[in-house]
Amino acid sequence: MTEQQGDTLVNPVDTTVTVSRSVSQPVKEIWKLLATREGAEALLGAGGELGDKGDSWRAADGTFGVVRSFHPLEQIRFSWHAAEEAPKTLVEVDLSAADDGQTRVEIRHEHIPAYFDAAALTRKWESALEKLAAAAN
Repeated sequence: MTEQQGDTLVNPVDTTVTVSRSVSQPVKEIWKLLATREGAEALLGAGGELGDKGDSWRAADGTFGVVRSFHPLEQIRFSWHAAEEAPKTLVEVDLSAADDGQTRVEIRHEHIPAYFDAAALTRKWESALEKLAAAAN
């Protein structure tokens, strides 16, 4: 008899979702946008606000977390919980300058339990990038 490998309660397999988009503004402008209510809500959802390292955030849809790291003009990392009883996952937002003056925004959502709907999370973060790009114009 062989032991089953993979996603079990004893040996969970985490999933990572990564999405990216180029936005037609320089990094400095995108960073400033993320610091506004409109930019934070584009990323986190209605009611979500990004603060400094250690600051909590909560969106109207019930998602919440804590800002874990904050590197101006480069990166924001925050924990993300789908609901009160949901496990903590980690979201990293990276900004990088493109040669044409645009900004590449990448969202990497890690430590997602295999039983979560990764396709739905991919759509969520793609939508967040769409909203961010729209707010930047």
